[in-house]
Amino acid sequence: MMDGQEPPEPGDGPGSGGTDGYTVPELGRIAAQFQELAWAKDRIEGLLDAVLAISREVELPAVLRRIVTTAMDLVGARYGALGVLHESGGYLEQFITAGLSEQERAELAGVDFPRGRGVLGHLIRHPQPLRADDIASHPSSVGFPPGHPHLRTLLGVAISVRGEIYGDLYLSERRDGRPFDAHDENIVVALASAAGIAIESARLFEQLRARAEQFQRLLLPRLSDLSPFDAAAVYRPATEPNSVGGDWYDAIMLPDDAVAVVIGDVVGHDLHAAAAMAQTRNMLRALLFDRRTPPSAVLAQLDLTLQAITDNPVTTTSLARIEPDGPAWRLHWSSAGHLPPLLVTPDGQARYLYADPGVPLGVDTSLPRPDHTRPVPPGATVVFFTDGLVEHPDHPIDRSLQDLAELAVTHAALPLEEYVMTLADNHPSDGHDDIALLALRTPAAEETP
Repeated sequence: MMDGQEPPEPGDGPGSGGTDGYTVPELGRIAAQFQELAWAKDRIEGLLDAVLAISREVELPAVLRRIVTTAMDLVGARYGALGVLHESGGYLEQFITAGLSEQERAELAGVDFPRGRGVLGHLIRHPQPLRADDIASHPSSVGFPPGHPHLRTLLGVAISVRGEIYGDLYLSERRDGRPFDAHDENIVVALASAAGIAIESARLFEQLRARAEQFQRLLLPRLSDLSPFDAAAVYRPATEPNSVGGDWYDAIMLPDDAVAVVIGDVVGHDLHAAAAMAQTRNMLRALLFDRRTPPSAVLAQLDLTLQAITDNPVTTTSLARIEPDGPAWRLHWSSAGHLPPLLVTPDGQARYLYADPGVPLGVDTSLPRPDHTRPVPPGATVVFFTDGLVEHPDHPIDRSLQDLAELAVTHAALPLEEYVMTLADNHPSDGHDDIALLALRTPAAEETP
């Protein structure tokens, strides 16, 4: 416009016949480029979502299954599998599948999972990405076992952990019927890199949890012979990695022929809580042997001692004596802010022994500590437990206690070792806290002295 010329009319510029100076073919190419960018953006966002989904899992089996299902979603595959290599690297020792219908699974019943022959074995021997538009035509193909769905296409990618091949991810049959392409391969290769990190994290989680559990078990006592009583206990760590807790149990025969049983929980989930638990348990043992006093007096003295010479956290505990009472037995106990014991009688009844719980240790040594007594018939079982067995953020505590009581009655005929394991395996909590559980069974009537 500086030289006085009129601006060109639409369609008068180079390549007239388009809009704003672009031809229709050029506009088509630009639209296609924008569509390609939008598609790529969606795939990248999908990949990031998939990586986040995998990283949320902490248990190795859940991580492996999530890898398969997210890879299927990313490329629209109908079938997916992940083969885990044996440590020798020569064959598959585990095979996780997804996408099979119930009928397809039924038709494969009795067929062993692939060990790494055929095309799957080719990827083991040559861990580069593999795309096959027709599996049957691949030189390494050996066919499918009877009942296996007919698969035509395959995308295989190796998964490495710390530079070593961990396993192979297999995808088959895009839902749109097209073969896998280079874009599919690239995005699954990227996912496999993140999967290797997630697998390594899950393995470290398992190692940390195993070490924490081993450390905790070293602090807990091995129950001695408590004849004529039968006793069994179990400890389970929390699901968080490296979670060392303060839950403990103990049961000892006292010089006056009574049996002392204790269950306790130090606040916290760290080494300080574990050390405080060990201190408290050892002090309590010493007091039990030194003092022939009611449980309330023992707990009062324990509270005074702990506050005088330690900086231990607040602790809940329940201390009980099971004493002879004519032809039966008497439970004599005192609680320091702990959950009530559960009494399961031979007639199939379960009752929580609700009573004044007292205050936890480390709160106020001036407050009185109550004692409670309850007859216990021959052949009865008393269950002591920490709150990790019943606490669930989505359920009221009363419901969880009722679920535990029903479970305790249902399995009351089991031998005591199996009994405590069953309660621990089927507990109504969410597993966020560690669990200590001890059960003591009085002699049957004919065995009562």
